[in-house]
Amino acid sequence: MSVMPHTAFVLAAGHGMRMRPLTLETAKPLLKVGGETMLDQVLDRLIEAGVERAIVNAHYKAEQIEAHVKKRSAPQIIISKEDVLLDTGGGIKHALPHLGNDPVFAINSDLPWRDGTVPALKRLAQAFDVEKMDCLLLLMPLEKARGFKGAKGDFFMNGAINNAGELRRKNTDAPRPYVFVSAQIVKPQLYTGISETVFSNNKIWDAAEEKGRLFGIIHDAACYHVGTPEDLADANRRLDEHVGW
Repeated sequence: MSVMPHTAFVLAAGHGMRMRPLTLETAKPLLKVGGETMLDQVLDRLIEAGVERAIVNAHYKAEQIEAHVKKRSAPQIIISKEDVLLDTGGGIKHALPHLGNDPVFAINSDLPWRDGTVPALKRLAQAFDVEKMDCLLLLMPLEKARGFKGAKGDFFMNGAINNAGELRRKNTDAPRPYVFVSAQIVKPQLYTGISETVFSNNKIWDAAEEKGRLFGIIHDAACYHVGTPEDLADANRRLDEHVGW
């Protein structure tokens, strides 16, 4: 049973320390790749997927994030301000009053991607089985993922590459062949039983893996993790020169 989420959570609260000095003046999600801010690229893809409402968390330079999204007419945007950084999982837990009970997209705002023939968010929705999955992650083969220099990978996958496969990493050794690239579908109920206020989504993924309910699909186009000023320059150079990612 697949589901198309109509609500999304967009992570945009971080300090972007590795992006300094660029982030001394500008919030990282507002840096531009291909002439468009990374935050707008996420929001545009959500609109294309039929998402009606996006909750955007904000902490560092929150006023910039809030002023920027006010310029948009769609999707409906709610700012979830964090007085202290709550990490990826804590940010979603903090926003639960806005998320509802149905599965939602959760998307990082520092990993722009290009879509294949079928948009990545639509592929996630088509593959998500609400009966057997708690989380469905968008993954990229480590050797094809730009901006992951030195990374050891995140997951192994059981199953066919073109379909959703069960993910595992507990008691496995690096390098792992797949990295998480920005987007997932997750059930908000997973966060309600966690007592901590500051925690990573890894806590959610580990629990789902234990139950055999953590799955992934392989992204069929290109992506670029913009972690440093050098990554940003290289991503834009490749686009400008039509080299591609």
